[in-house]
Amino acid sequence: MNIEITKDRLLAAYENSNAEQRQLLSNLFGEEIFKPKDITERVKTFDDALELLSDMHAPFVYEYIMCKDEISGTLPEDVEAYLQLRIICAALNEGWQPQFTDEEVRYYPWFFIYTKEEWDNLDEEEKRRFVGRSYNNAYASGGLVYADANNASSSSNTNNGARLAFKSQELAEYAGKQFIEIYAKFLTL
Repeated sequence: MNIEITKDRLLAAYENSNAEQRQLLSNLFGEEIFKPKDITERVKTFDDALELLSDMHAPFVYEYIMCKDEISGTLPEDVEAYLQLRIICAALNEGWQPQFTDEEVRYYPWFFIYTKEEWDNLDEEEKRRFVGRSYNNAYASGGLVYADANNASSSSNTNNGARLAFKSQELAEYAGKQFIEIYAKFLTL
C-alpha cells in the first residue's frame, strides 16, 4: 500500500506540530525540506545570521568572536555593530560578494532624514527606530555610503561604497528595517 503526502500538507503538519513531532518529521523526510528557502525567512536576528554563517563564511564569525573575546566587553558599540553587519550582509547575500566593477550594481539600506515637524508627528515606536542628525552641515564618509547633508539636511550623495552592500534592493530594504537597531549603533555616536 502506498500513501501519498503532498509537500504542502507535509509543511502544514510540520508548522502545526510540537518539538517532538517536528523531530520525527525531520527524521522521516530530512531537515532540508522544512527549512524556509527564502533567506529573509531564515535570517530574522543577528544570531540567525551568525549560525548560518558559521559554516558558510567562518572568517567573519571568527573575527567577530575573537574581537569580543580578546577585548572582553570593551569593544566600542559602533565597532561591534560593524562586525555584526558584516555577518548579516554575508548571510543575506548567500555567498554573493561585491566586486566593485563598473557594471556591478550594489544596494544599501537608505535611512531618511526628518524635519522637526515630521519628527514631532511620529509616534513613540517610530521615534525609537529613528536615526538622524540635526546640524546644518552633516558629513559621514565611512560605513555604508558617503552622505553629505547641507542646509538643514536637505541633500545627500552616495559616492563611496563599502563592503556592506547587498545583491538586491529587496535585501537592502529588508536589512535596513529588520536590523535597524544595529545600523543605528553603527551609524551614530
